[in-house]
Amino acid sequence: MCKLIVWDEFNMAHKEAPEALGKTLRDIRDSSRLMGGVIVVLAGDFRQTLPIIPRSTPADEINACLKASYLWRHVHKMTLTMNMRVHLRGVECAHSFAEQLLRLGDGKFCVDSDTDLISFPSNFCNVLASLDELVDTVLLDIHENFRNHRWLCDRAILAPMNESVINMNVQIQNQLPVSVAAYEYIDTVIDSEQAVCYPTEFLNSLDPPGMPPHRLILEVGSPIMLLRNIDPPMLCNGTRLCVKRLLPNVIEATISTGKLKGEDVFIPRIPMIPLRLQKTAISSATCFRNDYKQGSRTVPQSCGH
Repeated sequence: MCKLIVWDEFNMAHKEAPEALGKTLRDIRDSSRLMGGVIVVLAGDFRQTLPIIPRSTPADEINACLKASYLWRHVHKMTLTMNMRVHLRGVECAHSFAEQLLRLGDGKFCVDSDTDLISFPSNFCNVLASLDELVDTVLLDIHENFRNHRWLCDRAILAPMNESVINMNVQIQNQLPVSVAAYEYIDTVIDSEQAVCYPTEFLNSLDPPGMPPHRLILEVGSPIMLLRNIDPPMLCNGTRLCVKRLLPNVIEATISTGKLKGEDVFIPRIPMIPLRLQKTAISSATCFRNDYKQGSRTVPQSCGH
């Protein structure tokens, strides 16, 4: 019988999720105790991403947090006191930056009463005038280094919206002096009786979260990121790779990060079902630019936002 459940990034979960878990555990274990008597370890930080509710207000997101649940008063809070990543690097500027991030998350930066915006300290970041300048700064001399896997892995541009990520990746790819290959996905409706209600063009235009674009443009040397677990622990959601060879229905790529760095793998087309439709696709996307969540998994030497 299960005695311990570890829930990572719980701050992103709607409060109804742990409440439902508690009711389910009480029912399964036939116990009236909280969580059915099972110890649940919650790991997360409310300074980071809160539950995402489409077309909601900040008040809606706060109300959806676990802090707004009746369970919160039963939670025993424990706080980590040392940032081990910063401690092991032993770099003073990294320690200073980590402290500034904590102050930002705690709302201790001064807020302009007229604009309701905060002002960053001069040593917090470099503010650039345009996206082109950002690309030139983070990916300097990309025309010469785009086939250098280590160079690419040390750089990343982060953005909050998937649309921004896709557009920037396309813009960067268009600058590279290489031929490209296009992979178009096969979109179908799961219920064949409903197929006539959804034209193929409409299905191709859909861009659900966590799914690659309908037309994926790649070239040899492109950095890509997996969007599905294919073969854990080797090929998991978020694994970064570099394209080695482009085949009609398979991509050969080299793992760029982690313990298996340097291993060559094959990424096939697989069915991906976001809603009541199915995409047969290669479960990866280019990642010159990432969203904040994916970017937080690695620590590039040069990073732009």
